[in-house]
Amino acid sequence: MTLEEKLVILADGAKYDASCSSSGSKRRDSNGLGSVAYSGICHSFASDGRCISLLKILMTNCCIFDCKYCLNRKSNNIKRAIFTPEEICTITMNFYRRNYIEGLFLSSGIIKSPDYTMELLIKTIKMLRYKYHFHGYIHCKAIPGASNQLLKELGCLVDRLSANIELPTANGLKLLAPNKEENKVTKIMSYVKENRNASFVPAGQSTQMIVGATKETDLDIMNKSESLYKSYDLKRVFYSAYIPVNKDKLLPALTTPPLLREHRLYQADWLLRFYGFKTKDLLDEDNPNFNILMDPKANWALRHLDEFPKEINEATYYDLLKVPGIGIKSAQRIIACRQNFKITFNDLKKIGVVIKRAKYFITCNHQYFINSNYFHKSFIETNLILEDSIKDESLKEQLSLFS
Repeated sequence: MTLEEKLVILADGAKYDASCSSSGSKRRDSNGLGSVAYSGICHSFASDGRCISLLKILMTNCCIFDCKYCLNRKSNNIKRAIFTPEEICTITMNFYRRNYIEGLFLSSGIIKSPDYTMELLIKTIKMLRYKYHFHGYIHCKAIPGASNQLLKELGCLVDRLSANIELPTANGLKLLAPNKEENKVTKIMSYVKENRNASFVPAGQSTQMIVGATKETDLDIMNKSESLYKSYDLKRVFYSAYIPVNKDKLLPALTTPPLLREHRLYQADWLLRFYGFKTKDLLDEDNPNFNILMDPKANWALRHLDEFPKEINEATYYDLLKVPGIGIKSAQRIIACRQNFKITFNDLKKIGVVIKRAKYFITCNHQYFINSNYFHKSFIETNLILEDSIKDESLKEQLSLFS
């Protein structure tokens, strides 16, 4: 099998892993190729808006596990391939020199044993670092069940590690991935948290959960995410809409991935990480799933309409963050600007507020954007749902990075 044929198979096999975004690494070295800026590197967009590319491949799609949802499970009759460490280095360096990529995301199926697979990953990255002097960004998937000694060695070579929790409950994991154990994943997370420093996993760790493969509610998923953030200091929890690539009686009968549900979970995750919300603020036993027709922040605001409208020229920073359409930067700008003048609706547009959403929940100089008689739930909800239905139209069809 040629190197190009392997690349087609193993790049395609890696596309279902969403947890390859990154930030925060400071790795520098003037004696080799590549570097990692302080702002980090991401397979989609950096914090300054630049589009960033990672080479995203599997070392092999051979696997001793038989997870029901996975295309690469051992019972599937698919083309199998494996890269040698030298081949991965050759591809990475050739792609980097042609300016196709700025870093590497390397994952793998499990061959022979977790330790054996980790040893191959370490051998590959060590060769890339020391033989080819590549000092750019590398994100690697840690293999649950591997020894702490191997985990330590790998963590000193890469910028970010991820260990995928896969499903939000132990029952779901037992049902669809009987070979996997959650405690082996959290053991990795604990080790990384306790030992992380400037030379060991400097860009932190992340994980991924599959959405829609099992019957857990959004409340179950967000409770799990909140617990992982709190317990293991994760940089990100990624959510991957279940893609029906296999047929199995234990899998849901879906024809398309639940992409809009995935989108709502990402929006809620953002609220947890940056806006001071808790899962209990957004969901409860009576409302265990997000409103598909409306983003979680707007849905929360409608359920707490007694806290609104907020007066732009008087509200605290944290009250401003609760307003749909006002983000962290725009809230900071509002606080800064109103020290010099009274802010109007026209000023908010220039500041960067999404006025078509925020206008329902604010006043400027104690004036509502239209007659205050319109400040009621049915009017606001109808207009927000109409706007979201137009905006989310593109989410109904999954985009692919592969032809």
